[in-house]
Amino acid sequence: MFSASFPSLLDNEHILEIPSTSTAPEQKFSTAGASERALINQLCLDAFLCMLGEEFSVTPKVYPNNAALASIWEFVNGTAISFGSARLVLIPTLAMDSDELRVPQEWIDIPEWVGDYYLAVQVNPDEGWVRVYGHTNHQNIKTLGVYNPSDRTYSLETEDLIQDLNVLWLTTQYYPEVTRASISELPPLPQAQAENLLQRLGADVKFPRLEIPFQLWGALLAHGGWRQRLYELRQGLTQQTSVLQWLTDGISNFATQLGWSTREFITAPTSMRSREASTIGLSRQVLIAGDAYELRIFSKGNASELVWRFELRSFNSEGLIPEGFKLRLLTEDLQTFTNNEDVATAPLELLYVEVMLESGEGIVWEVEPTPENYEREILRF
Repeated sequence: MFSASFPSLLDNEHILEIPSTSTAPEQKFSTAGASERALINQLCLDAFLCMLGEEFSVTPKVYPNNAALASIWEFVNGTAISFGSARLVLIPTLAMDSDELRVPQEWIDIPEWVGDYYLAVQVNPDEGWVRVYGHTNHQNIKTLGVYNPSDRTYSLETEDLIQDLNVLWLTTQYYPEVTRASISELPPLPQAQAENLLQRLGADVKFPRLEIPFQLWGALLAHGGWRQRLYELRQGLTQQTSVLQWLTDGISNFATQLGWSTREFITAPTSMRSREASTIGLSRQVLIAGDAYELRIFSKGNASELVWRFELRSFNSEGLIPEGFKLRLLTEDLQTFTNNEDVATAPLELLYVEVMLESGEGIVWEVEPTPENYEREILRF
């Protein structure tokens, strides 16, 4: 439940202070425009997280997670945060005379990205404040907004926005409403086509989001692993999700942000005559419904044989995996394959899937129920 009081940091002008600790993102961006976009989104996000954290009992969370922000801001304006059961999408602008809310199509028509409420926010970096000049919901944007094909945005006049932000707090707390319009799923993107698009858009293309049809672009962006790879290509970075490289050279900074670390595992004997052995693998904590679990990845036998074991265990050594949980592996383009998942039909010590991979092959892991801050990533072997 939310606090019954409204945020005292919001005056009649709905102005929030940018925290003095707020700085530009550490990551690099391919253009000056992308760098500026990342800066104003970071300042806007910091101001909101500070206010919401101080004024409400519910801790807001960045969607999908903090590590994904650079790969979003490289291409698209806007930041989503989960606030209780609602998702807010903050749309910042430096314009002080804006008479509309202009939302990139990605936040409206990519099913995984859709928000409940969209907030129009003016950002004044020099004076250290942001101002909310209106908000609306997804359904209103789809029904009342004007679609602008030239820049792929939906726009809504200021007069069609709700000016008083306290109405939003009241609505989310006491008067739940239908916020989202129905939208179509994006068609699946075959891996070969995705690879071609990554190479094409990862080159010197000024506006990649306008370069290809939206259905292709939306599908590429919605896949966290492909979006991250496109971001890397535009920065001239080497592949940051190579498991073998992590195990030999150390975890990359990006992998650390996602929560990965290396650790030693004791593996069970493979036959009556063999003994327990130790191996170095990857570990990542995942939270599901407030409980902590550990995802483990390690090589079965000789790493050159490329047989890998994925395990899900309770983070508590005495804990069990609840009935109904699933551990699933998918190909890079999210296709299933034989023996790709394990299901807990009763409380179990662990779930596991073993898979033989070719050198350079990518794999995507999933867990049901979905962990907090989860986004698909491609692990390359």
